[in-house]
Amino acid sequence: MSQVALASGFGCVRRFNAGIRKVYHRTPTQIRKLVRQTKIQPGNQYLFRLHFRPPYHWQGMLEFLAARATPGVEVVEGGTYRRTISLHGREGYFEVAPDDSRDALLVRIEFGNPHSLFLIVERIRAMFDLNADWADIAPVLNSDPALARMVKMDPGVRLPGSWNGFELAVRAILGQQVTVKGATSLAGRIASRFGKRFAGPSGLTHLFPAPEILASAKLVDVGLTGARSETIRALARAVSSGKINFEGVIDSDVFLARLCEIPGIGKWTAQYVAMRALGEPDAFPSSDLGLLRALSLGSARELEQRAEAWRPWRAYAAMYLWRMLSHPGTTKKIVSRKAAGKSVANEEAFSRDSMVV
Repeated sequence: MSQVALASGFGCVRRFNAGIRKVYHRTPTQIRKLVRQTKIQPGNQYLFRLHFRPPYHWQGMLEFLAARATPGVEVVEGGTYRRTISLHGREGYFEVAPDDSRDALLVRIEFGNPHSLFLIVERIRAMFDLNADWADIAPVLNSDPALARMVKMDPGVRLPGSWNGFELAVRAILGQQVTVKGATSLAGRIASRFGKRFAGPSGLTHLFPAPEILASAKLVDVGLTGARSETIRALARAVSSGKINFEGVIDSDVFLARLCEIPGIGKWTAQYVAMRALGEPDAFPSSDLGLLRALSLGSARELEQRAEAWRPWRAYAAMYLWRMLSHPGTTKKIVSRKAAGKSVANEEAFSRDSMVV
C-alpha cells in the first residue's frame, strides 16, 4: 500500500487513505472487498480516469494518431489507442479510451514498477493534451472566419503529443518529403528491425528502438536514403550523449536551435517537434504545404502574417487547417473567396513536407 500511495503522489499512506475516503466515500479496505466481488485485473495493471475540460474532440485525436501509428508499437482500434512503453529499464503498455459517462479518458496501464505510475500518467495527460483550457483557445481561433466555421463544427480539437520525444523526432524526420502513409510504413520497419520484441496485446509486438540502438543502425536496409539515415543517426548520437534532451525543456528556442544544428533538420521539422514533443501551443510549421493549401496561400510568409492573429494558439490552428484537408468536403466551404482565387503548389509538391498526406 505504501508503494501505491507514493506512486499516486501522496507523501504517506495516511494522506492517501484520506484522499480515497474523500473521493470514493469508502475506505481502501472497503474498496478491496468490492474488488474481490468483481473481475480481478491481471497483475501490474492499473486503471485511471483522467479528467479534462470539455469539449474534447476524441475522434479527431484518434484519427490523427491512427494515421501515424507505428506498426507494432501503436494500435488504434475500436475507439481505443494502445502502445508499448519503456521507462527506467522497465517495459509495459497502456491503452486509452473515452469514458462515456463523464468528461474523462479511461487509461489502463500495465507496468511492473508502481513508482513510475505518476510519471506515466503525467506523460499520458500531456500526450492527449488533457490540461488545455478550450475556453482560452476558442475565442482566438474564432476570430478568423476561415477557422471559425471549422471550430464550430468540431469544437475541442486538441494538440496530439507524444510518448517519447526522440521517437517523435525520428517520425518527423521520416515525414520529410514523403506521405504520412509512407513515413508510417518506414517507422514500422525501423521498429521491427531494430526495436526490442514485446509480448503484449494483439498488434503490440515491439518497443521503439532507443537512441543508443539507432545511433549506429544501418537504416538504409529498411528503405531510407543515405542522407535521411545519417540525420536520424546524428540525432540519436546527440540524444545518447546528452547534447539534446527532450525532458524538462525550459527554453524551447534554445532547444530548437540546437536541434537545427543537426544536418537534415530544418525549421519545418523543428516546429513540428515543438508542437508534438514539447507541447508548445504556439509552435507553427509555416512552410508546411498542407497548411498553405488549406488557406490557398502561396508562401510561408503570407501564412505567418495571417497566423499572427492566432497567437498564442497557432499549433491548434494548424490542427484545424490539417483537419480541413483530411476532410475535403469541408475545405471548399471554409476557405474564403479571396483565398480561393489564389493557387498553391501542385499535387506532387503538396506530398512533400506536410503532415496531412
